[in-house]
Amino acid sequence: MTDTQPESETLTLPETGPAKAAPARAPRAAKAAPAEVLPRPDGLPRRRKPAARKPTADEREEALADALEAEFDAEEGVTAAAEPELPESLRERGARLSALEIARKIVDAAENKKAADIILLDVTALTSMTDYFVICSGGSERQLGAIADGIADNLRDEGVRPIGREGGSNSHWTLLDFGMVIVHIFAVPERDYYQLEKHWANAKTVLQVQ
Repeated sequence: MTDTQPESETLTLPETGPAKAAPARAPRAAKAAPAEVLPRPDGLPRRRKPAARKPTADEREEALADALEAEFDAEEGVTAAAEPELPESLRERGARLSALEIARKIVDAAENKKAADIILLDVTALTSMTDYFVICSGGSERQLGAIADGIADNLRDEGVRPIGREGGSNSHWTLLDFGMVIVHIFAVPERDYYQLEKHWANAKTVLQVQ
């Protein structure tokens, strides 16, 4: 027997067709532009809406100040309608008067209304509330009112008006506040009871009219 060599094994690869092309990827859809920058139908660009801005603290304070000023002006208008404005010349005249000049005019006005025991005290060294006190007395409730009205009328003619008035004839003590000068008009018993002159004993007596 002869040895026979086995037939050479031939490896055969499976037949392959032509290389398949990779499937083409679908193009990505373009991202849509934000709505606020899309063109308008007429082709012009849209305008961005301005972002809402919160007011600053200074702007809020300014707006509040404007509102308060408007309210103050409205109140001033009501006051002006109720009480006519002084002519500018009278205002200037009143502004030029010193505290002592105002006090002396008050004394003269009280004397014209027959006020009794008028005294003018200088209290500038004793209090920052005012510079002068005018203290006087009236013999009746009607006279107390007449003295107060006479002082207010005479000073108004000089361009000076009281910034406050308290009490009345029925209270037996009327106070007129002119800022730099405060006027006390007493019935006799009340003046004896309160004794303001003794309370301000350290004040300088400028003048006294019995």
